[in-house]
This record gives sequence, structure tokens and C-alpha cells, in this order.
Amino acid sequence: MLYSVIKAFDRVAPVAEAEAHCDIPCKIYDPAVAQIAALSVVRMMDIMKEASEKTDADALTTANTLTRCVLQKEEEAEKVKKEIRVIWGDYFKAPQFEKHPNAHDLAHQIMLKASACKQGTSRADGEALVDLVNQFAAVFWDTKGVATERKTCPYPPSLEVVRPVL
Repeated sequence: MLYSVIKAFDRVAPVAEAEAHCDIPCKIYDPAVAQIAALSVVRMMDIMKEASEKTDADALTTANTLTRCVLQKEEEAEKVKKEIRVIWGDYFKAPQFEKHPNAHDLAHQIMLKASACKQGTSRADGEALVDLVNQFAAVFWDTKGVATERKTCPYPPSLEVVRPVL
């Protein structure tokens, strides 16, 4: 019934139709959040390893540190998935996929690797996640015609990240 009322009103006083192709205003996408989240996954893995190797810490303190790190690792891995999913789903369209046909597979590989990081504590998986997100960032910036460079982040885990050359 509400639909009928709205349609009748629209016939009497039509409103211009507007269309949008994304959830947020265009041109403000940036894979940096996913990159920081991926780095955070590796950092949490490192802290967990350090805590588990401490011989002078009491068991409760170690359990507390490990619990907090696991929770944060889970949240950061999920943030990677969300940020990549939004850029892949909202920003990437036919022109970007034509230029980078591997973008679908790359996004899927990120989802799988982020899940592996949630499930385990392998630093190699964390490093692979950072690498995949960096590949995605390079593809993203290339679709915008922006050159990139690799720089080592100035904080632990001190891994390389792809950054736009500004």
C-alpha cells in the first residue's frame, strides 16, 4: 500500500531520480587501513610468540597477554577482509577488472589468507597476508594512475608496504 501511495505522489510531483554506484563518496577509497590491519596481525603474532617464550612471567599474565593478542589478531584479520571486500565490491568495476583481471583472484586469496591468520599463529601466513594486501594496494593505485613505492614501515613488525608516491 505504501508503494502505491508513493507512486501516486510521484506522478503528481515527480522527483528527479538519482543513482549511486558506491556506499561512500567516490575517490576516497584507500587500502591503507587494510595494510595497517595486516601489519597488526603479524605484530600480534610476534607478541604472542614473545609472551609464550617468557620464562619469568606468571601463567596468568601470559594467559592474559595471549588472550588479548588473539582477540586483537582476530579483529585485525577481519578488518583486512572487510576493507578489501569494500574496495573490491564498491570501487572495482569493469574498467578496473579489464586492466587487472587477476583482481578477483587476489581478493579471494586475501580472504583465504586472512582466515588462515585467524585460525593460526603462523608468522609466514601473516607475512603472506601483508604481501597479498600490498599486491592489492599496487593494483588499486595503478587503476588510479598513481605510482607506488615500497617502504619499510617505521614500527614493528617493520615489513614493507606499498605506498602511493605523492
